[in-house]
Amino acid sequence: MRVIVYVEGRSDQKAMEGLLAPLIAMKREAGVNIEFHPVVKGDPKTTLLSHIPVRAVEILYAEPDTVVIVLPDLYPPNKGCPHQTLEEMVQGAMAQFRSTIKQQHINAQRLRGRFQVFCFKYDLEVLLLANEEALKFYLNTKTLNRTWILPVEDQNHAHPPKQIINKLFHKHRKSYSETLDAPRILKGCHYLETADRCPQCFKPFVEFLSSL
Repeated sequence: MRVIVYVEGRSDQKAMEGLLAPLIAMKREAGVNIEFHPVVKGDPKTTLLSHIPVRAVEILYAEPDTVVIVLPDLYPPNKGCPHQTLEEMVQGAMAQFRSTIKQQHINAQRLRGRFQVFCFKYDLEVLLLANEEALKFYLNTKTLNRTWILPVEDQNHAHPPKQIINKLFHKHRKSYSETLDAPRILKGCHYLETADRCPQCFKPFVEFLSSL
């Protein structure tokens, strides 16, 4: 089985490949190949929610043993389709997927369950907030003086995790690079513990991959 996970950018790809390395290796041994593909053109979130569902129909029709997943940030809202919540975002992407199936007169039964939508709530950096010990070690500090809400997925569109991380790095006289810092921090973290601290959106994604 092939699992194609489309993400917004290289930082998401590298972070997921690092954090989920044990799961990816375990699934590979079981004959399930998990691939993370970043969007390289256009607005990443719009592409994931508007264009990838169309592309997914083509892929899934041609490759019956393939699963396609889109994994965007929930933030910012209303990009790609009208949405504030994960449920609304899933509904928008699925509507595009079903519309394409109908337009192309494809038997929906052949594709059922093989296109999935998950998200980072509200962005990838929620996984950094979920790993405070790793953050403290990386920033070389004994305390972070937490300013964010727990559980970490309970931030909001006005105060997304990436904004918090940027301020935290600045406070410790560092400049945050999502492409460099996020993968480095998450590579040393346990994906199951991270998932348990992010039960609303990230854990269902991990559980779905584990179930394949």
